[in-house]
Amino acid sequence: MEKARGKRKAAEGGERSAARRRAGPEAILDRLARLDEELLRLIDQRARLVIELGKSGRSLSSADFAAGTAVAAIEQLAERNAGALPKQALVAVLRELYSACRGLVRPLRVAYLGPPYSFSHLAAIERFGRAVDFNPVGSIAAVFEEVSRGQADYGLVPLENSTDGRVADTLDMFSRMPMRICGTVEMRIHHALLGKCPRSEVQEVYSRPQALSQCRNWLSRHMPGARLVEVTSTTTAAQLAAQKPGAAAVASVQAAVEYGLDVLAENIEDNPWNTTRFAVISRSDAPPRTGNDRTAILFQVEHRPGALAEAMNIFKRNRVNLTWIESFPIPGSDRAYLFFAEMEGHQADSRLRRTFAALGRKALRMEVLGSFPAATSIG
Repeated sequence: MEKARGKRKAAEGGERSAARRRAGPEAILDRLARLDEELLRLIDQRARLVIELGKSGRSLSSADFAAGTAVAAIEQLAERNAGALPKQALVAVLRELYSACRGLVRPLRVAYLGPPYSFSHLAAIERFGRAVDFNPVGSIAAVFEEVSRGQADYGLVPLENSTDGRVADTLDMFSRMPMRICGTVEMRIHHALLGKCPRSEVQEVYSRPQALSQCRNWLSRHMPGARLVEVTSTTTAAQLAAQKPGAAAVASVQAAVEYGLDVLAENIEDNPWNTTRFAVISRSDAPPRTGNDRTAILFQVEHRPGALAEAMNIFKRNRVNLTWIESFPIPGSDRAYLFFAEMEGHQADSRLRRTFAALGRKALRMEVLGSFPAATSIG
């Protein structure tokens, strides 16, 4: 009798335990549904406040609208995150929320070196989110022109690559057109070999010269019989690979999805830490200090012994740390050079103001290209 009662109690206990287990996931799903409703309510509340702010006549330089300030705000929020969601995922969510809310007042117009799904396009999405009026153009010069004419609020151009160094076309355009750098995006560049045929059947590999250069060792080892063909963009390469038998492209994995290509090999870049830094350009003044800023300038010194050393001594005297310096020929000149320099600090800092005043007295030409938050690597 006692044994039967014990068995019955055990069975009842097991049933209650199973019921609790069944209720557990259901209770969690119910909580998730309530939280989703609350999220919708809060998102709508934020969107309405942004619209109200826009109607109030507040300048588009306000925190919710200015791209540079919004990026800094998102980074600060993500740094305070102590939850389970990884920082990169949280940044992506917040970026799209900020972008969509800003678009309710007036979508930003952003010009970039196209076509769509080029690395410049992907970097622009990382910076501005998707609720943006993107304008792909055919050259770096065209990006500058779109911003200069007011056809775009911002432009995004490649500035330097960790494998190939400076992007000469971009530096050249800064010397020709008065444009400001208001931000940078540093993006890990992963190249893939894309095609519609097996790798053994590939006869031609298409891509931009820079992409082919960044994969030259891998291509020489694994595709020694393929002819390398330079084209204007990685997207153009992907389009050709989708159309031509025996063709492959060096492009992003995203381009494979967009153009229906197979990924024949991933991460084929020779340098696994291969990054490209993009400059965000505009006609507006520098964003406010963040405490971790960079400033870029152009300057030209006399063509005589010691002139550059004297200029460098000005930075040393004012304890300004240069993070990058490049020389490049002045267009249309006979062996005259401009220097592009980047340094730690914001142009509003007293030590940088002193530095620029002293350099301006020594230099034949000196222009402050802008201050911006130091980039964090993406990808």
